[in-house]
Parts: sequence; structure tokens; C-alpha cells
Amino acid sequence: MTTYQEKIIKPRIGLLKLAEQLGNVSQACKVMGYSRDTFYRYKELHDQGGERGKLYMR
Repeated sequence: MTTYQEKIIKPRIGLLKLAEQLGNVSQACKVMGYSRDTFYRYKELHDQGGERGKLYMR
């Protein structure tokens, strides 16, 4: 994975992890500056593709 991909993907994975830690998607999205729709799109891509799915999280 390139540095560019890491810079893009890391915060998105952080969003998923924060939501899990907080147990509250809305609060995690507010803290990270993402919409809930975006969260669920990233979550679906991650769940479907695992590590490979991260590459499509745009």
C-alpha cells in the first residue's frame, strides 16, 4: 500500500473503529466529520472486502 493510500484509508478505518469503541455511529461521525451515509458505505465496503475493500473506500 502506498503512502497516499495510507493517508486516505487510515482516517476511514479510524472512523469505523471509533464508532465501535463509542457504540454510537452518529457521535463518531460528528467527531470525525463524516456523514452517517458515508460511514455505512465505508462499513459495507470493509465488511465485504476486508483488507482489499479498504482500497475502494473513496
